[in-house]
Parts: sequence; structure tokens; C-alpha cells
Amino acid sequence: MKIQDSASESASEPLLDLTALRADTPGCESVIHFNNAGCGLMARPVLGAMLDHLHLEAAIGGYEASAARATEIADFHAATAELINTRPSNIAFAGSATHAYAKALSAIDFRPGDIVLTTRNDFISNQIAFLALRRRHGVEIVHAPDQPDGRGVDVEAMAALMRARRPRLVAATHVPTNSGLVQPVAEIGRHCRELDLLYLVDACQSVGQYDIDVEQIGCDLLTATCRKFLRGPRGSGFLYVSDRVLTAGYEPLFIDMYGARWTGPDTYRPVDTAARFEEWEFPYATVLGCAAAVRYALRVGIEPVARRTPALAARLREQLADIPRVRLLDGGPAPAALVTFAIDGWQPQPFKAAMDARGINSALSFREFAQFDFTDKDVEWCLRLSPHYYNTEVEVDAVAASVAELAGSAR
Repeated sequence: MKIQDSASESASEPLLDLTALRADTPGCESVIHFNNAGCGLMARPVLGAMLDHLHLEAAIGGYEASAARATEIADFHAATAELINTRPSNIAFAGSATHAYAKALSAIDFRPGDIVLTTRNDFISNQIAFLALRRRHGVEIVHAPDQPDGRGVDVEAMAALMRARRPRLVAATHVPTNSGLVQPVAEIGRHCRELDLLYLVDACQSVGQYDIDVEQIGCDLLTATCRKFLRGPRGSGFLYVSDRVLTAGYEPLFIDMYGARWTGPDTYRPVDTAARFEEWEFPYATVLGCAAAVRYALRVGIEPVARRTPALAARLREQLADIPRVRLLDGGPAPAALVTFAIDGWQPQPFKAAMDARGINSALSFREFAQFDFTDKDVEWCLRLSPHYYNTEVEVDAVAASVAELAGSAR
């Protein structure tokens, strides 16, 4: 299932078994799915794990079903830990990446004048959360400058701000949702470790697309979703919490009976693991679907996925670059599989509807999603196309041809 030899590639460059992968992906039969940065198409084992548990809940009861599947449920933490190179005790399930991010922020005792140092390409919900912290707690938000050539944040300038301002939190988004830019999160992490600064990474668009190693990144906290490049169900994500954070006693603002023990009428004690960031109630069918999705990704192999997925996006960019009226917007030396472009002569919803009518799934991004980035690029909206490893070169060519056709028909 993982790989097969191909005469078209050298023995040192094995090819993913696309026939098996696509047979495992029912959605491939009906659409060209280039919206994996929104939601990846679920594989049959993921769907099966969820349906099986729902049937079990209906047959024997919800509490009883979770007890019967306790080993499989615990595998969510084990599989996710294996995926990002940590231990199960450092993983907390969350209802989404944003839910995980909010939990992480709530654990920090912000005071007036505290500084959040971030980049100009953080995810919209993260930026709004920082603004909410400023409104409620009086924190200062500092944005590190970008490099002038569109290669992302200027790490040296960011490090200088770390030394000069001593931020309460350093935060970065690995791959912004509004472009294919890949931020140098490990380089940022090295400076954070040297200066003993708390570091939070949003890996929502990179987990499942790249090999993510929290030890290499050097982050204290990392958030991600399961629905995107991991191809898991919606309404799911996770939070990585380092031993350093756990030992220091960080805990979410509203901790419940799952994350803490009520030790006396006026006292409680958080549990020792990242479970302190979880709640008592879980959507167990979703948890099992996530575990299946992570295991599926591990079986396929993150290394071949990390080669193929950006390569498909590069093939698409190369073809889009030759189309009149199309302007590619992605920056950086090696963009991720989020291909964004502006097109003259179209309004956003009609253009996406025209792509939908051709059986091509895509997503729109607006200036509201990326106030700094889209202002710099002087665009109000763009279309985002995000292939994944189970997509084919034939599909890439068909998508590019459709964009060319629509660009040619623009007025």
C-alpha cells in the first residue's frame, strides 16, 4: 500500500501506489478535489472507523461503547504522538485547531503590557485572538517584519525583537491559510530556546503535508487540525503541550473534571499530562476517525507525501504562470501545496461557481483573511487550489486547463 516501483522513476525515488490510494478514496470518483487545505477527502478506513463506532453506540449505549473501544480511542494520542515525535502524554484532543489554540492561549496568565510577538502571516483567527487579548488584558501585539523578497518573516529581525522586547509569547503559523508560504518555524524556535521564551506554532496546514517534529521545531505548544492534509473528520484537532509547559503548571482557564481532580472543597489539582487541556465529553466516533486518519498517513509515509504533494502544486503553478490575466501570489523558495492566484475579469463567487461546475473543488480567500499579506499584494480576493498526494498529474493539467479557459472568457 505504501509504495510501488515505477519504471518512470529511479529505484531511489519510489512512487506512491496511486491506484490503491484512489481506490481508498471514494470522493475521487466524483470530483477533482483541490481543496485539501480546507478539508481532505476521507479514506475508507477513516469513514469505517467512525461508522462502526456510531453503530456500536446505537447498539449498546454511548458510555458502554467508549469503554469497549478504550484501546482504540487511546491510539489517537499514541498515533498523533508518533506523527510529530513526542509522547502520548503530550497530546490533547481538541474540537478544532482554533479550539486548541484558544485553550493554549487561555493557559497563559497575560498581564497589561505583556507582548505577543508574531508575524504578518498568522492565521486570521489567531490574529483576532491576539486583538481580543489586547482588548481584554492590555497586551501589546508586535509583528515581526517580512523579508523584502517575499520569503516570509525576517528571522533575524524577529530575534532582535525577542531580545529587545522579551515577549510573553512568540507565535508563528507554519503555513498560512492564504498562501503557500512556508515559514521557518524551526529557526524561530532556536532563538526562542536560546532566550527561554514561550513559543506557540500553528501547524494547521502543514501536519499531514510535511514531516513535523516538535523537538526539531523547538516549540512549547503546537496546534493542528485533523480535517485538512491528515484527511480526518471535521470537528477535530489536537494540541501538543511540551513537558516544559506541563511541569511549569500551565493549565487552561476553564479546566474541568477530566483535566483536574477536585481534591477538597476549595482545592483542585490538574492532571500531570496534556489531558488537562481536554474536556470530559469527547465525540468518540470522531476521535476514532482521527486515529484512523493518522495511522493511514503513517502507513502511506509522510516522506513520500512531503515530496509528492508540493510537487503537484509546483506543476500547477508552472502552468498557471503562463495563463494571461492570472497572477500567482505565493512566495518563498519552496511553497507548500496551497496555490493562490488572482484573476482579472472575474468576481470571486462566480469564478468559484464556474470551477465547481467543472467538478473542481477549490476555496476563496479574501483580504479579511490576510489583512497584511493581501494589502501588500494589492488583492481583494484570490482562489486557492490545494492538491494532495492522491491527486494525479492528469488532474493538475485539467485544473490548469479549466483556469485558462475561464481566464480567456473573462470580460
